Formats: sequence, C-alpha cells, structure tokens
Amino acid sequence: MGKIVYDQSFKKTLVELLNSGKSVKDLTKEFGISQASIHRWNKEFNTTTSKQNNQSEVLKIKSLEKELKDVKLERDILKKAVSIFSKSDK
Repeated sequence: MGKIVYDQSFKKTLVELLNSGKSVKDLTKEFGISQASIHRWNKEFNTTTSKQNNQSEVLKIKSLEKELKDVKLERDILKKAVSIFSKSDK
C-alpha cells in the first residue's frame, strides 16, 4: 500500500478545523487520518503563522522606534527654541 500524499489546502483545512475547536480524535474518525499527521500539520502551519506574525511585529517595533527617535528630536529642538526665546524676552 502506497503512501497517501495530501495537498496543502486539505492540510490547512484540517488545521483550521482543529483551531476552531474540533478534537483531533473527531478529525481522525471523520477523515481517516492519523493523529500524528494532524499534529504534524498543526505544528507546521502554526509555526509558519507565528514566524509571519513575529516578522510583522519586528517591523512594527522598528517603525515605532524610528518615530520615537523623531519625536524626541523634535522635542529637543522645541526645548532649545523655548530657552532661546525666553532669554531674549528678559
């Protein structure tokens, strides 16, 4: 008996069903797939999603750090301007 190859969309669908609350036991009975396969696919697709989320979070953090740097620079410039104008008023 040969090894059955499942396509990516089928695997993703099973992982989505698992994430939506179906148990592994129910999925194995319904689709005739081993528990090990379902666990492996779940790990594979959730790891991929986690990596994508981490990359987007890293980009967001870098963007926020740049914005913070710019805001601090503007604040420092305004502080200097206030001190210059307050000295000239006296």
